[in-house]
Amino acid sequence: MQRLSVPSTLAVFAALALSALALPTAARAQVDTNPRPGVSVRLNYDAGTRPGVIVLPVRGAGGDSIRAIIQRDLDYGDRVNVVTGSAADAPMTDGRINYALAAKLGAAAVVQGTLTNAGALHVAVHDVARQQVLTVRDFPLGAFAASAAWRLSVHAVSDQIEQWLTGVRGIAATRLAFERDGRVWIVDSDGEYARPISERGALSPAWHPSGTAVVYGTLDDAGRQRIVAQSLDGGARVLASSPVTNLTPTVSPDGQTVVYAHGEEAGVDLYAVPFGGGSPRRLTVGRGSINVSPTFSPDGRRVAFTSGRSGHPEVYITDADGADVDLLTSYDFGDQNYRSDPDWSPDGRLVAFQSMIGGVFQVFTISLRDRSVKRLTTEARNEAPSWAPDSRHVVIMSTRTGSRQLFVLDTETGRARQLTRGASTRMPAWSPPLVRAP
Repeated sequence: MQRLSVPSTLAVFAALALSALALPTAARAQVDTNPRPGVSVRLNYDAGTRPGVIVLPVRGAGGDSIRAIIQRDLDYGDRVNVVTGSAADAPMTDGRINYALAAKLGAAAVVQGTLTNAGALHVAVHDVARQQVLTVRDFPLGAFAASAAWRLSVHAVSDQIEQWLTGVRGIAATRLAFERDGRVWIVDSDGEYARPISERGALSPAWHPSGTAVVYGTLDDAGRQRIVAQSLDGGARVLASSPVTNLTPTVSPDGQTVVYAHGEEAGVDLYAVPFGGGSPRRLTVGRGSINVSPTFSPDGRRVAFTSGRSGHPEVYITDADGADVDLLTSYDFGDQNYRSDPDWSPDGRLVAFQSMIGGVFQVFTISLRDRSVKRLTTEARNEAPSWAPDSRHVVIMSTRTGSRQLFVLDTETGRARQLTRGASTRMPAWSPPLVRAP
């Protein structure tokens, strides 16, 4: 949702390679073991730990790219430890997996990919502890093209592998929208293939739940402020237009309704309009206050938003029809009463938001169950959080590098990775899963 902001491995391998020559044949298994394709048996490992994973080299056109993408995706998911470097090639000898060697390298699983003549990626995931194949599947990729569509297909393979390993589907086959130089851009989840999709004058993008369109606010040449639905195939439709404020749109989970902020001289309130087109209807009655940045609960029954109705910005929740408005953020944290830009997590448990601390924004989450608050950032200025589909990662705008760039935060470990580089960016929005591997 978008808002307007108010170990050295070489030595290990050398020693283990010598000892591996004396290992009995039973310690190795044929790679070509064939359990039923698609049967998923989750990898067993100790709770609270991150299993080590080796991704073997993939031979053929585009094989190096496929391996690099899968390794990076699994790393960015923050649920496994990817074993890289020369050690990652060690368990594969004469077409066999040496499970004992893999275990000594810290791997709980080995991922083996083979390109077929039909343009598919045959993936076998090996359970090191059980010394057997966990599951296998063929994933159609088509000819190697290094295009955005081809890369998205490989990202979907990564997500399925992560689900086999951890029980949680990955978030690699997603994209993020953001504003740069007055245009809406999209970028792959690993920071590759950033490209604009809108004309100038656009801001505050939000994704349609189908992942096929983005809605945003824009100012046309005649000075009219519009809410636009932009198909990723290229077509655009105006959903609302007026000479006054129209901004910060969001789309309901069923994809049928767009809620946005519309204002005139007497304040700004939330309005709803059908995604397919129609007349807008008013949701909030702010009595002259500013009400912006709506975000739906996952079931579509409630909306969180920013309101200044108490005299300063706070996050409130209302029913989707505008009834039963309730204050979500309290006044007992932070040195200034300024909380805004909420985004509801896909699992419904948390709302992320920004709060003014020491004169700059920092990102927090608040629990819907007990209203407990967790601070996620401390360095530089951080704002405009947007949840990933896994309800664990958020993307934010941060100035920690000296300019406004997007960073992805793991809310469990605090790990941060930079997503964008170059010109300043703001107002990020994380897409739903865009493709699932067949």
